[in-house]
Amino acid sequence: MNAIKQLFGGNTRQFGMIFALVALVVFFQIMTEGVTLTSGNLMNLLNGNAYILILAIGMVLVIIAGHIDLSVGSIAAFVGITVALAIRDWDLPWWAGVLLGLALGAVIGAWQGFWVAYIGIPAFIVTLAGMMLFRGLNQFVGKSNTIPVPEDFQYIGAGYLPEVGPVTGYNNLTLLLGLATVAFVVFMGVRGRSKAVRLGAVVPPLWVHTTKLVLISAAILYATYLFATGRPGTSLPIPGIILIGLVLIYGFISSRTVIGRHIYAVGGNRQAAELSGVRSKKVNFLVMMNMAILAGLAGMIFVGRSTASGPSDGMMWELDAIAAVFIGGAAVTGGVGTVVGSIIGGLVMAVLNNGLQLLGVGADATQIIKGLVLLAAVAFDVYNKSQGKPSITGMLSRGLLTKNKPQADAIEAAQEKIPTGA
Repeated sequence: MNAIKQLFGGNTRQFGMIFALVALVVFFQIMTEGVTLTSGNLMNLLNGNAYILILAIGMVLVIIAGHIDLSVGSIAAFVGITVALAIRDWDLPWWAGVLLGLALGAVIGAWQGFWVAYIGIPAFIVTLAGMMLFRGLNQFVGKSNTIPVPEDFQYIGAGYLPEVGPVTGYNNLTLLLGLATVAFVVFMGVRGRSKAVRLGAVVPPLWVHTTKLVLISAAILYATYLFATGRPGTSLPIPGIILIGLVLIYGFISSRTVIGRHIYAVGGNRQAAELSGVRSKKVNFLVMMNMAILAGLAGMIFVGRSTASGPSDGMMWELDAIAAVFIGGAAVTGGVGTVVGSIIGGLVMAVLNNGLQLLGVGADATQIIKGLVLLAAVAFDVYNKSQGKPSITGMLSRGLLTKNKPQADAIEAAQEKIPTGA
């Protein structure tokens, strides 16, 4: 069992989440008689959930910083309708529409970040007000109408990698991307282990490390095969490429940069972080602005996929994003969470929702099951902590701070200066 835990990261929570995801896939693959793991269904699953997973990336940073954002669905809807109107009425090219949407999201995020960071109003209240404000603006600007978008703009939400090169029976770009991803994973894995050995750190046995890389590579190659062998004209969806890029970027930011460590520090203990030199107001402002930008992007991807923007877009998106983050291991109190964990949590919800739809389960029962899954995941994490077993994200966040030892020592020293109960 210890070897299995090491194989999946060395802790119960990570093993549990990955096992749950694999078990769900296997269960629905059997129950749907092989429909779950088909090219068409995998593409539909990714296209239909990419915008929620993008929201989860931004939401996990907000929650790590100790806040919550209830306005993301309304912001996504407002940005979507505004961009659709601008493209129709101002004859903007699709790329200008995308830039307009991102800029509008930044302005909205700056507005909400100002109230949270510099005025001191709790994010729950600010974003609750934003949820109502931008939902109303969505209906006011669009006059409760459905606004279609041109085919060029639809590409960001419903497009696929094009066919290039010789005819092989596969999508060549998808194959190349999959092989490059495997090479990158293997390179980073070998490099990381070598670096750990040189530093004298404790590392798992070589066979565990090798088996882990083989399993990850096999999963990537199998997914690549499914995406590359779909019906003619399909391949890896463009929303999937955007999502992969964001996971890499935000995974790097949260684990390898100063601002990423500051987000964890502010969420873990704001007073201690400030005593160690962290500018908590700047951190809070940036995470709120970033969330709104990603909400705008998610809204545009959804509009592109649905070919039009409407008054009901964005309904309940914030709850799905929050559920994905908490299932992925984030703590309600802040300071704990990872981008990868939120994606895993989002995939658990996506596979569950997709599988229940394939089985013909009604929307009412689906909502009940999803609620129970969320409660069970959080209860499992709380139980582990009560037994003194750290969750995956707790271990990872501590690891992030120890990568910058002087800062970690400063924060620890600052915490000792804070009176009990502060």
